[in-house]
Amino acid sequence: MILYLIPLLLAVFIVVYFRLYLFAFPYNRLVILMYHQVEKESHEDLTVSLKNLEQQFSYLNSKKYTSYFFSELTLSAKRNIVITFDDGYRNNLEYLPYLLKKYNLKATIFIPTGFIEKGYNNYSMMTFDEIRSLDKKYFEIALHSHAHENVRNVSLDFIEKDLKKNMEILDAENIRYSKVLAYPYGKYPQKKHDKLAFFSILKELGIDFAVRIGNKVNYYPTQRPYELCRIDIKGKDSLIKFKLKLIFGRLKLF
Repeated sequence: MILYLIPLLLAVFIVVYFRLYLFAFPYNRLVILMYHQVEKESHEDLTVSLKNLEQQFSYLNSKKYTSYFFSELTLSAKRNIVITFDDGYRNNLEYLPYLLKKYNLKATIFIPTGFIEKGYNNYSMMTFDEIRSLDKKYFEIALHSHAHENVRNVSLDFIEKDLKKNMEILDAENIRYSKVLAYPYGKYPQKKHDKLAFFSILKELGIDFAVRIGNKVNYYPTQRPYELCRIDIKGKDSLIKFKLKLIFGRLKLF
């Protein structure tokens, strides 16, 4: 009898683990993609090649995915998606405006203001002027902290001051932004007491949503606005792997 149950239990595990049950609620199924850099050729996980990115955007367009900004999350389509880019690299400015317009998509860029002010690992970053100039029809700006510190490793007082500084600098630069936070390194406190205290700070600051990695598809509307999952798109992901990630999110069981 137990042997007969194994296939059923395995099927239930797969459906739950990969959240495949959300296909039964297509209007509530929200996919959030995470990117960083775009270059003509990819040499690392955090850089997607221009060719691959265009193939991915073309696929989303052909399959009639509806892209949203976080500021307009009132889902009304069967295939809902939010496209995000972290850190404000200048290559985003070079390649995204054309591709987003061509494929009728939108993107949210999470800005760590310290990277814009001081640079980051010799990468070329956008300036505040360039961020301000992005077409608001295709781009939404959101928060990525100021110092880009792993919030698990710093005090709650530091976190609060750092997020305030992130917002204050964007305000001073006259850059309109949504109160959505991408956790630096995708990390946030895990112990219940620490997590509740951390989320309390986000609420006091007026943060509407926060995103981790998680590599899972989301159910939306959500009861956990500070734990939305993003699906990490790697630089060398093939189009087939990209399609699978749209379905399963996490491709590895463990």
